[in-house]
Amino acid sequence: MKKLRLLFFIVILIGGRAILVGQDFVPSGTPSIRVFTNFHSQLSDGEVLNAFQIQRAYLGYKHQFSRTISGKLYLDVADPGVGKLQMTGYLKNAYLQYKGDRLTAKFGLIGLHQFRLQEDLWGGRYLFKSFQDQYKFGPSADLGAHISYKLSSMMSADITVANGEGYKSIQQDSLLKYSAGFTVRPYEGVDLRVYYDYMGIDQAQQSLSLYAGYTLGRVKIGAEYNKQFNHKMNGDEHLYGLSFYSSYTMEKTRIFCRFDQLSSVEIIAGDDPWNLGKDGRAILAGIEYSPVKGILVTPNYQAWIPADGSSVVHIAYLSCQIKF
Repeated sequence: MKKLRLLFFIVILIGGRAILVGQDFVPSGTPSIRVFTNFHSQLSDGEVLNAFQIQRAYLGYKHQFSRTISGKLYLDVADPGVGKLQMTGYLKNAYLQYKGDRLTAKFGLIGLHQFRLQEDLWGGRYLFKSFQDQYKFGPSADLGAHISYKLSSMMSADITVANGEGYKSIQQDSLLKYSAGFTVRPYEGVDLRVYYDYMGIDQAQQSLSLYAGYTLGRVKIGAEYNKQFNHKMNGDEHLYGLSFYSSYTMEKTRIFCRFDQLSSVEIIAGDDPWNLGKDGRAILAGIEYSPVKGILVTPNYQAWIPADGSSVVHIAYLSCQIKF
């Protein structure tokens, strides 16, 4: 908690100085709305399931207090996945941010940077979450504090102290999650990142992520390796996996594909891996089309190949993102 308070005071001190410097600035705000929806047809075990679906809606507002100080409020409305409720609203972001030439600091319910670069290059959040988000290696937002610093034109580093329970849960214990990342851009269009986090005491959960991204004109390629030790602080329950994705962009169209593999380790030699029922491979491919600014219409195919040998799940989607 002392480290969290220290980060908080740093953010406040930096923010106070920035407000004094930028007193001639005219404050302004921007609302935003983003909706993910689709129609899909799923085939598994010879059965076909057809359905229209609204996956989620984001409702947000960002206010610029000065040239360097801003605040953001973001509401996430989605299917909770449990109980009889179809849609439930969560506060996704509510934070104060300072952004200078080299230093960025946030405090509150913040978006985490654990897989930000990967998600940006993948570009298909409304289709399928990025690897660490999809397979529960860590939440996309949490209560805490974050500081990132641009060391040079090629290197940046970041640290985060957060509750570790995500934006859907309040703090239920005194444990905090400590995270650190280091990003290098050796050449224009090439991003390399290593990330590590730690949470717990006896059976501490630890995550390690290695990422490489490449952008050249219309082409984007990303690859990542992720490993988590003691998933949810359960001893010897380790997860690991790979994700590869690429895309080619034209004027209003983007062609993309992706491959994921999630695996778990054996707790006792000769036994099935502890997470075998959820292990497997994912395949995605599709064509994204933007008829007008703010709208993406994307026919795509997704498949899940279970590691336990059960039936492959094939899904044909017509996905849509609406943003304004």
